[in-house]
Amino acid sequence: MIDYLTAFSAQYKLDMRKDAVGNIVISKPATPGMENHKTVALQSHVDMVCEKNRGVEHDFDKDPIQPYIDDKGWVRAKGTTLGADNGIGVAAAMAILVSDDIVHGPIECLFTIDEETGLTGALALQPGFLTAKVLLNLDSEDEGEFTIGCAGGKDTTITLPVQTEATPAGMQGFEVEVTGLRGGHSGVDIHLGLGNANKIMSRLLWNGAHLLGLRVHQLSGGNLRNAIAREAFASVAVPADKKSEFEQFAASFNEIVREELKTREPGLKVTVKEVAAPATVLDSGLQFRLLNSLNACPHGVMAMSADVPGLVETSTNLSSVKMSDDLITVGTSQRSSWKVRKSMSTRWLPVLSA
Repeated sequence: MIDYLTAFSAQYKLDMRKDAVGNIVISKPATPGMENHKTVALQSHVDMVCEKNRGVEHDFDKDPIQPYIDDKGWVRAKGTTLGADNGIGVAAAMAILVSDDIVHGPIECLFTIDEETGLTGALALQPGFLTAKVLLNLDSEDEGEFTIGCAGGKDTTITLPVQTEATPAGMQGFEVEVTGLRGGHSGVDIHLGLGNANKIMSRLLWNGAHLLGLRVHQLSGGNLRNAIAREAFASVAVPADKKSEFEQFAASFNEIVREELKTREPGLKVTVKEVAAPATVLDSGLQFRLLNSLNACPHGVMAMSADVPGLVETSTNLSSVKMSDDLITVGTSQRSSWKVRKSMSTRWLPVLSA
């Protein structure tokens, strides 16, 4: 994308400069008669959230996004994130740079890198790289609206050493999948009540453990810190004499969550498939703490603003659960316009290490 913008500036004979990390500024002079107006910077970021569904073959470094228009007229992508955040902002800035019918003062279009990993491009900006004293960030969602202010954010990551034991005798293995969710941005879409695959999966496993003696072998769900988890997968074992009961429980659970989310998540599916029993499962004490904690972990809007109607003040996202041979990693992200509330929204975390 940086190479593309470099070629773009050369094609239209626009002044461009790049800093040491790859941020780019492309400048456009004022239209005649507007030279004395303040220089305005238009900022957008050139990276996107790169997430795909399980089973989708896609290399984000090489393969193009495959867009399509759904039955409601929205542009979406097949099996991956679309990249509209912040592709729309980049496109808007480029359109202004090449326009010949917009009256404006001096313009600097700032294209920053690595916003999605924690604003690292913006944080690397050095004094003097911009001359503008006014900056408009083209990373909002509502056409015709200006946003003044910003929520701060932080990531909270929990790691647990994996402790396993031999799978008890007489167990039947199952693969459990939660799929078909829409996903979404943890800042933009958190108030929409979308399904979180990690919350749905942990709810199923917690109930299965308490009702049927289910044991967890492997668990994974979600991917990126700022994305609402759209898929989750687990490998489990249940007592063989409760195999049919577990299948009935899973089918009933599928109907319950589909009914709960039928308007927001029409594609949601919870499925189980019989497989060989795994050789090991999580230590019973670790499984107890993990499933209790994931179920207790809040997800969604924690508080709405008392001053601005409709504004989410504080939210948290249970973004990912990953398990390797020796480590369980739980990723969450918090956002709030009040600094102290970002810390308060993680008050459940000590449960994990209790």
